[in-house]
Amino acid sequence: MSDLLLTVEQAAERLGTTARFPRRLIAERRIAFVKVGRHVRIKESALNAYIDGNTVQPIRRRRARYGRAA
Repeated sequence: MSDLLLTVEQAAERLGTTARFPRRLIAERRIAFVKVGRHVRIKESALNAYIDGNTVQPIRRRRARYGRAA
């Protein structure tokens, strides 16, 4: 299975951000990346793993009971 290598600009587009955000993730070593000579690429699977790892699930709140004395 071939894993697509994305440029920083392509990764930013998929995240819906500017190129500055993925560059910061790379500089802070918060996402895996590949160096191809002087070029930096992000594997599509690494970007998907980053998104999955930072997805916050909603909290289901219990319904308040009405008519109860406090």
